Amino acid sequence: MAVDMVRLLELASWRAFDVDEAGRVLAGSDESGSTQLVELSPNGGATALTALSGAVTGRYLPGERAAIIQHDTGGNERGQLSLMRLDRRRTRPAELDDLQPLVRDPRYVHRLLDVLPGRLVYATNRRNGVDFDVVIRSALTGEEIVVYDGGGMVQEAAASPDSHYLALTLPGEQPMSDQVLLVDTMPTTDGERLRVLTGPGEHTRNTHVRWLPDDSGLVVSSNADRDRVGVARIDPRTGDRTWLVTSEEHDLLGWLAPDGNSLLVQTNDDGAGRLALHDARTGRLRREVPLPADGWCAFPLPSPVWSPDSRLVALSFSAPDVPGDVLVLDAEQEDPPLAMTDSAAALAGERLVTPSVHRVPAPDDEQVPCFAYRPADPTGSSVLIIHGGPEGQSVRTFNPIVQALAAQGHTVLVPNVRGSTGYGKRWYSADDGRKRLDSVRDLAALHDWLPSLGLDPARSALWGGSYGGYMVLAGLAFQPERWAAGVDIVGISSLVTFLENTSPYRRAHREREYGSLAADAEFLREASPLTHVDAISAPLFVIHGANDPRVPLSEAEQLATAVRRGGVECELLVFDDEGHGLAKRANRLDAYPRALAFLTRHLI
Repeated sequence: MAVDMVRLLELASWRAFDVDEAGRVLAGSDESGSTQLVELSPNGGATALTALSGAVTGRYLPGERAAIIQHDTGGNERGQLSLMRLDRRRTRPAELDDLQPLVRDPRYVHRLLDVLPGRLVYATNRRNGVDFDVVIRSALTGEEIVVYDGGGMVQEAAASPDSHYLALTLPGEQPMSDQVLLVDTMPTTDGERLRVLTGPGEHTRNTHVRWLPDDSGLVVSSNADRDRVGVARIDPRTGDRTWLVTSEEHDLLGWLAPDGNSLLVQTNDDGAGRLALHDARTGRLRREVPLPADGWCAFPLPSPVWSPDSRLVALSFSAPDVPGDVLVLDAEQEDPPLAMTDSAAALAGERLVTPSVHRVPAPDDEQVPCFAYRPADPTGSSVLIIHGGPEGQSVRTFNPIVQALAAQGHTVLVPNVRGSTGYGKRWYSADDGRKRLDSVRDLAALHDWLPSLGLDPARSALWGGSYGGYMVLAGLAFQPERWAAGVDIVGISSLVTFLENTSPYRRAHREREYGSLAADAEFLREASPLTHVDAISAPLFVIHGANDPRVPLSEAEQLATAVRRGGVECELLVFDDEGHGLAKRANRLDAYPRALAFLTRHLI
């Protein structure tokens, strides 16, 4: 019998947030219903550390048996920071009152960026609610130093080994671009406090920034003057770039070891990660790192993290048939990574569906990458699942929605329409600004392709979250004759009201991608599903979190009101304790089986 939705949603998954020199991993497990911290020991033991009301992440405090914990309330993304001592005997997982407060003010966002011996680096928008300042704080005394207050939405920060310099990344002026700044945390009277390493106007990604141990350079994943992302070294004095590892066919991501000798590189092969260890000074390949299956080890999972002694790497790994496991790679041995968890064991040997990879032709001769999950007993119906972002990528990780739909007989298509990452700069730039609806036209190309798989075009639906929710609504509004139903999760119904009402600290960041209210209001209005809501004829199922700081609940409410006014079925589910998506298993168990039943009713 096919595995059902409830069982799939109840599968626990694991992820790795940090690893210490003893081989202990600070992991996240959602066995309790939301992601809580668990410490995994090399001997196979597991100690539950937290039992907070919302999802939790954390990092070890170097040199101490302690962890810095980041947590929010109800998915509102206003992170708060606390300290947990790990050398104290505990009889139960810690609740909020058991933690030592470090940085708490529920009015503002606080994001942990880096950890140093006895100190933490975090970003906060408490100065004006919009711009993010960067602060170094002593975990012992509480003393704070604001090292950057130049404005913008700081994304990454990496401290040099002697803490003299801090490398920051901020969004550039162009969509999907990052500027690298260098901050001198201890400037002399006439010294230069801030140095620009990459210009604000460059159309370049610069991510995963780390220092060489002698402060002689930064190692970054970048696509400066390239279509594909490679790994480069940047001279902090001049900004000059030296390429270490590149590919003309694939995007790469690199993670530098603290000692500066080793570099872990993931090749993005159509959403499957291929890992390898390289010499960090020369880029020379040392060895390939085998993974348990065609899966993935980076965003949306936590990035790989090195132990302070540069011997171990903790990996968060998932594949279509692996819910999520913690692997530990010993860089000094030839062995494959050691699995510290076994999330697939609960399946008791039941086989899940794995995808085939396709290129779907579009009328303008582009090729849309697409995964097809084909059920054992197909009904001829299909569901397209569109990722969020829009600068995101559907990769080969476990998705209980995909597996449950396939178990019901639906063929599931998971495309990477234009605007998606993982296929080069040209592809992710192909929907910027006034080209927004070109990505929506890719949905029509996918619909035209359905008969080649033996699928009935009259029984095809759309499913998507966040920007994927916008794509669902746009497909139903601009192509009403093609789609039989839609499921929209925390989606944008109007690009105008979304930009007007999203959190102030996100508005400028999003306007880079979509266009600005000042200059592009007419286009944004015309590209909004709400403007064309009278054309929607397919039934809709809408899910939203009341605390969503990115796409406000008003986007779902105004859509549902307008669709129902036209006499079209529209069910709206709102969860008072959720934000941008459903983080709690109890809510997923409520919403997703109902959405699946809705689709089955309209497609089969």
